Parts: sequence; C-alpha cells; structure tokens
Amino acid sequence: MLDHVFTDAIGALRDALEKARLERHAFEERFQSDVLLGDLTWETSYGLPGEGSPPTVQADLALVWPTWAQTAYRTWYVDEDFTEAPKIEIEVVFRLQRLAEAPDVSKVMSALPGATPPIGHNQLNEIGPTIEAVYDTDLNLISHAIEITYSGSYELDEQTMADGSVLDEHFGAVGGWITSTLVRLGDLPFPFKHAPDL
Repeated sequence: MLDHVFTDAIGALRDALEKARLERHAFEERFQSDVLLGDLTWETSYGLPGEGSPPTVQADLALVWPTWAQTAYRTWYVDEDFTEAPKIEIEVVFRLQRLAEAPDVSKVMSALPGATPPIGHNQLNEIGPTIEAVYDTDLNLISHAIEITYSGSYELDEQTMADGSVLDEHFGAVGGWITSTLVRLGDLPFPFKHAPDL
C-alpha cells in the first residue's frame, strides 16, 4: 500500500469497521481517481454478519481526498510549511432495503442515534432521508428502500500527518456507531422481501 496519509485513513477506518465485527462486501469496494479534477475516492460497503446478498441493511462509506488537500499535504511534506490543513471528506449512507412496502419514515428516523461520534474534532451531519421504489421492466413494483446520509470532513493537523497511527484513535468509534445503527435499523418491524424474489 502507498505510504500516504489518505491510505492511512482508509486503513484506520477499515480496522475500526472490522473490529466492530462488520462484514465487508468485497465486490463493492472501489478506489478511483477523477482524471479531470484529480480527486481520489475510496468507497466500500459493510453489513451485519450473515445478512447475505443483498442484505436488508448496509452502510455505504466514502472517503474523498480532494486535489487541493493533496496540494496542501505535499507542500507540508516537501517544505514542512503548514499553511492549510488538508481535509478528508467523509460520507456514510445507511441503507434499509428489500422492503415489501414503503417504510414509515418517522419510525426509521426515530431508530437512529442522536449524534455521531466525533472523528477528530468534527462530527458528521445528518442529511434528510431518501426513499426509493424499485420496479421491474414491466413496471411492477418490486421493493422499497430508504437511505439516510451523514457527511462531514476530517481535518488533518501536523501531528496526524507526521504519525498516521493517530488516525486509529480518531476513527476508532466509527465502527461501533455503524454497527449499532445497522442493528437498530434491522430491528425495525418492517416486512422484507426475500433476496431471490428481487
């Protein structure tokens, strides 16, 4: 793996999720570069153990390393001149899917924990829910889904850039938060479709 603060952050987040006993959906993991803008993006999906594919609940995560952050990091790395703190953009999407009927949004939202754990000095902000209806080619309604998104950023200071092990501490609570949120969503009394029927 590359010796870079962004890959260190990926490793720290992955360790936090695996320590929380979450199951990674290996085929959903992507590391990509925007050839026009230069941003790097790492995306992955995790679910509760034994949920199968597709699971009823899952968490989709994304870390984005913008071009300007790379410029600030390189300036510090080469010149040791800390003029601007680089940031990693973070997004966590909780997805409740394979629902047999449209979900009661208020029940879903009341099942969510009140606040996210801090990641460094910042917390993620909740964005309103998105409801999805899935149809087949004959326009027969197959299932419903709901997504709740949390987004924010993690600001890197000089200590973290110099010692990537600090990231393990900063991302450590994320795994437990995601696990407990998935369990709460999975315990909601909604009827689900069986995976083979999708």
